[in-house]
Amino acid sequence: MIGDCLHRVAACRESLTREEARAVMAEILRGETTDAQIAGLLVALNMKGESVEEIVGFAEAIRSAATPLESLRTEAGALDVSGTEREALVDTCGTGGDVSGTFNISTATAFAVAGVGVRVAKHGNRSVTSLCGSADVVETLGVNIAMPAARLGHCLRQVGIAFLYAPAMHSAMKAVQAARQQL
Repeated sequence: MIGDCLHRVAACRESLTREEARAVMAEILRGETTDAQIAGLLVALNMKGESVEEIVGFAEAIRSAATPLESLRTEAGALDVSGTEREALVDTCGTGGDVSGTFNISTATAFAVAGVGVRVAKHGNRSVTSLCGSADVVETLGVNIAMPAARLGHCLRQVGIAFLYAPAMHSAMKAVQAARQQL
């Protein structure tokens, strides 16, 4: 599948449908592609410009492979994000790749937002290209970044903030780690 998608995006400059994007990302996350194919697709998408349908399809595949926070689910199975702003749930995940040498603003924002009573499920990782990633910051502050997913929901409910270490919550993303670091 990735070969056909890579050709269409790179050579024909065509956008993938939502379903195609979801399927190719699922193939990538299952480890059925090479680093060269992943890098080629990422570069081709960037050069063409990602479509909304592609981004939605990729996100759906990634969310399907993510580790759920079961303790945040209601009895009906839906994620409990209802209620007032003090009961809302937000994520301040940064994009990584800070080339300006600034501080880690997404992590600082997570603490500020949690400080005013909004629940924060902060995704983050170690630095790849920036001075420090969110995981580097919170680990320096004494946070156990390897906390099991079963405990994270408890932290979120009791403290109002939980750090979701990307490699633990999105273990399937290890399939893109080498290509991402090389790019």
